[in-house]
Amino acid sequence: MKIEVKYTEKNATVDAIVALAKSALEELELSADIAQTEDATVEGGVAVTVDNYTLPAQVDGQAYPKWLIEAGILRALKPKGLLVLCVANSARSQIGEGIARMLAPSDVRVQSAGSDPTSPRPEAIAVLKEVGVDASGHTSKNVADIDPQTVDTVITLCDAESCPVFLGKAYRLHWGLPDPSGDDEESRMAAFRSARKELIKRFKVVFG
Repeated sequence: MKIEVKYTEKNATVDAIVALAKSALEELELSADIAQTEDATVEGGVAVTVDNYTLPAQVDGQAYPKWLIEAGILRALKPKGLLVLCVANSARSQIGEGIARMLAPSDVRVQSAGSDPTSPRPEAIAVLKEVGVDASGHTSKNVADIDPQTVDTVITLCDAESCPVFLGKAYRLHWGLPDPSGDDEESRMAAFRSARKELIKRFKVVFG
């Protein structure tokens, strides 16, 4: 794997991007070259490529957040067995499973689970249906019941809670997202749609 940071002028932004790339590689327990190249033709001053895939310069007005670099590295790894985890496997991980399955190639197996599974939240099923994903058959699963042979990549989505632990060998990333909640149906649905939007954005980089 090769990561290249091109820039028109070496500055603190470039140093920060390189530091984020090193941190992402460390989290995934990978090693890779991070080339830094001065290039006067780079639009916007900085460009980042991972194995010849050029990352978008900004996402929602934010320049090169850590998750974006992580997603670019994950894209280069070409995962074939993705496991999405949160505690109850009822909301965030259910949405993550549905979105990843929608975007991933047909030969990628996508699963979700939790350490204390309950049942899929109706709001999660509803927001997936809004983007054409039928999750009516989804169930909540215990991470202990997942066959390690079917997983090569794990993404945890828990935020303030203690994340589930998958004991199999896999690449691991943590994308902490707030547990979608609200005082009424309108605010709850807004929170679930926000989680969906965030996961679509991230998995589009991985699988798009």
